[in-house]
Amino acid sequence: MIARITELKDHVGKDVTIQGWMYNKRGNGKLYFLQLRDGFGMTQGVVVADDVSAETADIAEKLTAESSVRVTGTVSQHPKKEDVFELQVKDIEVIQMCQDEYPISKKEHGVEFLLDNRHLWLRSSKEWATQRVRNTLINATYEYLNGDGFTKIDSPILTPNACEGTTELFDIDYFEQGKAYLSQSGQLYLEAAIFSLGRVFDFGPVFRAEKSKTRRHLTEFWMMDAEGAFVEHQENMDIQEGLVKHMVKSVLEKNKKDLEILERDTAPLEKVVNEPFLCKTHAEVVAELQGMGSDIKENHDLGADDETMLMEKYDVPMFIEKYPAEVKAFYMKRDPQDETRALCSDLLAPEGYGEVIGGSQREDDYDTLLERIREHNLPEKEFQWYLDLRKYGSVPHSGFGYGLERIVTWVCGRKHVRSAIPFPRTIYRITP
Repeated sequence: MIARITELKDHVGKDVTIQGWMYNKRGNGKLYFLQLRDGFGMTQGVVVADDVSAETADIAEKLTAESSVRVTGTVSQHPKKEDVFELQVKDIEVIQMCQDEYPISKKEHGVEFLLDNRHLWLRSSKEWATQRVRNTLINATYEYLNGDGFTKIDSPILTPNACEGTTELFDIDYFEQGKAYLSQSGQLYLEAAIFSLGRVFDFGPVFRAEKSKTRRHLTEFWMMDAEGAFVEHQENMDIQEGLVKHMVKSVLEKNKKDLEILERDTAPLEKVVNEPFLCKTHAEVVAELQGMGSDIKENHDLGADDETMLMEKYDVPMFIEKYPAEVKAFYMKRDPQDETRALCSDLLAPEGYGEVIGGSQREDDYDTLLERIREHNLPEKEFQWYLDLRKYGSVPHSGFGYGLERIVTWVCGRKHVRSAIPFPRTIYRITP
């Protein structure tokens, strides 16, 4: 029978066939250990030359890395590891023998070489594990938001305007209608949808043309935006905290082996699940950073270095709320206790990873929003539909968005956000 590697534990003592690839091999002619994977898991196939046909022994000797195979054998438990199962090989059928030497070996390779061969690098164990964690984080997002009354809708990728101006967006000529832009966020469209569905979210690729070279930036990335009617600032942060806890908990439960492959210390992730998140105002954090040696000013946004410095100090996520309104987007509602501050927050991940979520309460008054649009020198005509939302049954509402790759990078303990997406796009790279 054909079985997945993850099913071997259910067939101990029985003969099964697995279909996949041999990614490594060691042996001496009489005994070979074939490292096998099938997309679901990894196992070892043990070939004892005296116990198999001469043809099978010859195939085992000649097999090259990344050759595709069907391997038949008896399932046995690993002699030293209780939860590991392997195959005592009886027969090997070669689907395709690699003729050329596989470019990615166990030796050290430079990052650019690996990125040039990203289509092959994805087969490596850490890349495999990272994408599995990514999948869990996506599914956990749907689970949590659906359970909290959010409806998934799809916002457009092609837009006539942007959430925060168009200076860092990719533009295209849209037939006879002038410029269109690749979306940086579906937020504005989600705000329209809450008047129909109450709580909504979208999930998809977004694009930013900023020429950033940091380890936290990509040109194309995946973003989840959520928006809720009758949700105000504090509840908005509560939803975010609940979502992140659920996402991390899901990974700890479903990706234990993947985290082991990634050599990820899970103790910090356990704290995320079990301890309350911190919350400080922007003013408090600026004073704290200045005391740590940062040159940040009272009316400045936090830079990447500030976020890293701050979050190397803490072992649970932290909300930083109420930034100066002048450094935030036009649509953010002002704090009624201090009109110079916005009712917004950024959620920073611990271990020095920095911002993973940004959110705010939205301005729900027509005249105030119109004033903000004018203050930011945005085209009123293009934003008239957005203003209309404040004319017909406006309500208090809030929303937030997370960058999937930043969360994947943090949860997996990777160093660079480009490791968190199958085919990274940066200002330097659009291939493969």
